[in-house]
Amino acid sequence: MKFQNLRVVVTGASRYFGRAIAIGFAHLGAEVFVSARTVEAAERTRAEVLGEARSRIHAFGCDLSKPSEIQAFARQVGEHTDRVDLLVNNGARWLDGFDLEGASDESIVETIESTAAGTVLMVKHFLPLLRVSQRPDIVNMVAVCAPGEAADSPAHEAFYAAKGAQAGFADILARRLRPSGVRVFSLYPPDFSTADPRSTEWQGAGRDPRYADEKLTTQALFECIVYAVEQPRDCFIRSFHFEPR
Repeated sequence: MKFQNLRVVVTGASRYFGRAIAIGFAHLGAEVFVSARTVEAAERTRAEVLGEARSRIHAFGCDLSKPSEIQAFARQVGEHTDRVDLLVNNGARWLDGFDLEGASDESIVETIESTAAGTVLMVKHFLPLLRVSQRPDIVNMVAVCAPGEAADSPAHEAFYAAKGAQAGFADILARRLRPSGVRVFSLYPPDFSTADPRSTEWQGAGRDPRYADEKLTTQALFECIVYAVEQPRDCFIRSFHFEPR
């Protein structure tokens, strides 16, 4: 298996892209530590993995808006492994709406805290485990709305603010960690298909490769991560940008 002995941490792994990443890496031989807002939600992802790969997934509860839970998550992972090779910052609190005043103060604060501050704190507390690795990588799942490219997105202004902060953090982090050998790269996808590795859509069933009129797929995003992780250590890919449909 191409990623045997790779240790991967994935946040927001209870559904959609996070779940697909966890399942995908587990089936490629990696040992995967997944988190969701509750441990029950993370356990559901683990339960969906078939065969031997299930034993390579470990489930944890971690609310990214709560610093104490991020600290506990890092500590618990450290009790299972002596290193982390890949940290995938996928977790974020989605908030939609075109009316700034329509969202509660609590929802706005939680969106920014879990998405922006949560990403910063995940990196901070997992850096000691990453620095031990011979191949440390950090992936940030951002969005096209971060640089303001998708003004027609249904995302609330607070979500734009959170993703903008996340993008800024990823940029400076990539510059500052590069000398130490920790690579940081980010994905900026538009809306995309959320199929997971168990579905026929993951394998492209029903899609005509001659035409580019369908949504970007989860599989394509996952393969971008795999591609970047497999590159020689002197290859630093800062980001993947995708054209919105």
